[in-house]
Amino acid sequence: MLQVWAITYNRADFPDALYERALPLVDEPVRAKIQKYVRREDAVRSLIGNLLPRMLLKRRGVARDTMHFSVTETNKPYVAVPGIDPPLAYNVTHDASIVAMAFGAGDLQPPAFTIGVDVMCIKKDARKTLKEFVDEVDSQLTKKELEIILDPSISETEGLTRFYWIWTLKEAYVKSLGLGIGLFEIKRIEYNVPEEQVLVDGKPANGWQFRKFKTQYLGESYVGVASKFIGGRATTIEEIDEGSLVVYDAAPFVDRAVEELV
Repeated sequence: MLQVWAITYNRADFPDALYERALPLVDEPVRAKIQKYVRREDAVRSLIGNLLPRMLLKRRGVARDTMHFSVTETNKPYVAVPGIDPPLAYNVTHDASIVAMAFGAGDLQPPAFTIGVDVMCIKKDARKTLKEFVDEVDSQLTKKELEIILDPSISETEGLTRFYWIWTLKEAYVKSLGLGIGLFEIKRIEYNVPEEQVLVDGKPANGWQFRKFKTQYLGESYVGVASKFIGGRATTIEEIDEGSLVVYDAAPFVDRAVEELV
């Protein structure tokens, strides 16, 4: 089953002391990368992103000293702990105040290539119209997607939301493939939001499961898509069910990580 953990982060509610307590929970190379961030909020988001899979493994009964992670040639992290049954895969993303991880188990070979997730805050420069906003990235959108977003019969808010559904699905799909940035042209993917149809190179994305989720935090709305290749001849697009989306506040989550991962 494809599941999502989403962490809401607000620097004002996250003590610096908690960051310092949690930093030793990750390996030295990861710690060094986190400490290179100039802004504390970027460092905390990176720390949370690294704690998420560790907490997942902890819940699966893996001891901290046996937790190992590796990366593919395109730098996508994956679980490198042998003997996990069933195999486990994950992907982490973040935007603004949300850090999210999608994960799932099953017949995942190789595990780094099968799951992707993306989340984005629904926003645009208030000084720009929706068309002006979309024009900046229209080279990555299909003709059908542009029609869907700029449909004159819907509100600008709905059009903007459609844009972010399209963009997050595209990003999640590419991440599922395990490809680096620029190795897969996202215009090859077309997401018809009203009809819930996904095409890749003009053909149905058969065998793919897409699970949509949304949340709000600090007055802002976020949408996200988790994707997984499951095989078969169908494309599954659905809202993630309540039991498969868990939202945590950052401070309690990290505090729990300190307790469980010591």
